[in-house]
Amino acid sequence: MRYQSLVIALSLGLAALALHDQQYPISTAGETYVRPLDIANLNNDKPHPYICDSKTEEWRFDEGPPDNATGNLIFDTVHSLLQHWPNTRYRNGHNIAPGVIPTGTLLYHGTSRDTIPSGPDWIATDPEHSIVFVRGYGSGWLLTLAATRPLKVLYFDGSSAAKVSEGTMDTQDIIAWGKVQPERAFDERSRIKDLCQWGKEFGIDGFARMEMDFEVMLCDFTAGVEVVSFLHVRVLQKDRNPYPYRRPSPPPPDPDASHAVARTFEVMHSGSWHNRYPGDSRIVLDLAGLVSLYDIALAPSLVPVRASLERCDHRVLGISSEDISQVKRRLTEVISRPDSGSGIDWMTLTHVIVDRYADRLELMQYLLNFTSSDSQELLQQAKLVQTQLRVMLAPYLLDTTVVPSADTPGLHPSQWASPIFRLCTTTHTTEMINQIPLMTSSERLLLKAIEDTTREICRVTTNMWAVGVMSGLDILFPIELDREHNVAQIMNGWRQDIQKLIAWLDWSIWIKCRPACGPEEMCYLPTWPVNAPRLPHPREPPRGPRNATDAPAEVDDLADREWRKPQPKCIRRLSPYEF
Repeated sequence: MRYQSLVIALSLGLAALALHDQQYPISTAGETYVRPLDIANLNNDKPHPYICDSKTEEWRFDEGPPDNATGNLIFDTVHSLLQHWPNTRYRNGHNIAPGVIPTGTLLYHGTSRDTIPSGPDWIATDPEHSIVFVRGYGSGWLLTLAATRPLKVLYFDGSSAAKVSEGTMDTQDIIAWGKVQPERAFDERSRIKDLCQWGKEFGIDGFARMEMDFEVMLCDFTAGVEVVSFLHVRVLQKDRNPYPYRRPSPPPPDPDASHAVARTFEVMHSGSWHNRYPGDSRIVLDLAGLVSLYDIALAPSLVPVRASLERCDHRVLGISSEDISQVKRRLTEVISRPDSGSGIDWMTLTHVIVDRYADRLELMQYLLNFTSSDSQELLQQAKLVQTQLRVMLAPYLLDTTVVPSADTPGLHPSQWASPIFRLCTTTHTTEMINQIPLMTSSERLLLKAIEDTTREICRVTTNMWAVGVMSGLDILFPIELDREHNVAQIMNGWRQDIQKLIAWLDWSIWIKCRPACGPEEMCYLPTWPVNAPRLPHPREPPRGPRNATDAPAEVDDLADREWRKPQPKCIRRLSPYEF
C-alpha cells in the first residue's frame, strides 16, 4: 500500500513537472516563466477569468479582481490569525484552524470554588484573564495547569468568545449545532458541551477563542494537563463581578470598585500583548488544515449574502445547509488527514509580503496627500513618489525593458511594463508549482489568496510606475517628452489608485493611534464586553433616523458606531480608567 502511494505521488510530481515545462517554459531573454494564478483549478480545462499565463495580453493593467473576489480577505485573515488587534477590529471570524498547545505551556483557570472542574470548562493563556473570575467574598482560587503533551485544539478566529448575536459565534454554531443560532449567544454551557462531544471522535482537547484576551474551552481537566498550583488568593469583597464596568455607565468613583475596574483593564492589557505578529504564540496553528468560510468553492451560498455588505458586517448567518455539510466534511478531513502537507510556512510568507509593502504603501499615501499651486513643488513631490515606486519594483526592473517613445495603438499605455508586473506578482510563489502534488486543498487555497493579493499590489504599483516613466519622472528610465504632462492630474490619479488599493487590502497594520499614546496610555480598540452596546438579542434590524435632540439615542448611536466599526484611541493605563 505504501509502495502504491509512493508511485502515485511520483506520477503526480512528474505530471506536474511535465505540465510546467510544456505550458510555462522558462524564457532566456531576460524574463522568467509564469505559472497560473488559479492553482485550485489546475486540472480544470475551463479558463478562469483571473488566470494568467506568459502571454503579455493576459497581464492586463485594466483588469482588477472580480467584485466577489475573496483572495484579499483570505490573505488578510490568515495574516491576522491569533493576533488580538485585527480580530478585535473584525470580530466575526471566518476561519477554523487546527493547532496544538505545546508541552509545558501554562494555562489558568479562576474560580470561586476550591474544586477542579470535573467537566468541560474555560482556561486562559494569561493569568490576568483568569483572575477576573477569581471572585467571591474576599477570596477565590486560581488554578495553574501545564500541558503534559501537545494539546490538540481547533481555533476559531475573530472575537469568537464575545457573547453577542451579531456573528462572533457563527462558525462555532455550525460545528456544534449544524446551524447558526444567534439567539443562543449566551448559551455557553451547551456550546462547550456540544463542541467537546463533537471533537471527542477526533481527539480534540479543546477549542481556542478570543475576547479581551485568548482562552481555551478545555474538554477534560484530567487529560493532557497536570496541576502546577491551586492557590487560594485574596480579592476585594466587591470583586464578584468579572466585568464591573460597561459603557455608557460612568467609571465607578468608589476606590474598591476602581480596583475591580483595574483588574478588567489588565485583562485588556494582557490581550494587547498579542496585538501584532506573532500573536498568542502558545497556540501553534496548522495552516495546511485551514478551513475558510471565505472560500467561494467551499461556501458558495455566502457570496450573495456578502454582496452588498461592508466587511464589518460579514458573517456566516445565511449559509445553506448544503454548505454547512460541506464545511463539516472538509473540517473532518483536515483534522483526520495523515499527511502534513507541503511543509511551506504560509504564515511567514504572508508576513514577508505585508512587511515588504505595508510601510511603503503607507508612505506613498502620505506623499500623495499633498497639494500645491506651485508647479515646481508639485513636480518635486511627484518625483519623490516615483522614486518610492521604483524602489518597490527594483528587483523586477529588467535591463531589457524597452520604454516606447509613444503610446502603442490598441494597447494599454502601460502594457510595455507587463513583464515587470508579471515578475512582481509571481516572485514569491513561482517555484511552488513543484510542491502542488504535496499540497492540501487548504494550501492550494492559501497559494491562490497570496497570488491574488500580490497580483493586485503589483498591477496597481507597476501601472503607477509606468505612468511616471512615460511622464518623464523616472531617472532610471529617462525618455524624451514630446509634450508637457499635467503633473497635478498624474498625482490625482496616483492618489486614487493608492487609496483604492489600500482599501482593498484593508490591512489592520495601518490602523493605529495617531498621534502615538503617552507612557500612561495604551492604544485600544473598543472590545467586548466593555464597549458592547446593550442591544436586544438577536439584534434588531436598522431603525429609521432618530430625533437629533434625543440625547440618550445619540449616546446609543455613538456606542453602536464605535462597536460596529472600532476605531483606535488612547486610554489610560492608570486610575481613573475610561474605556
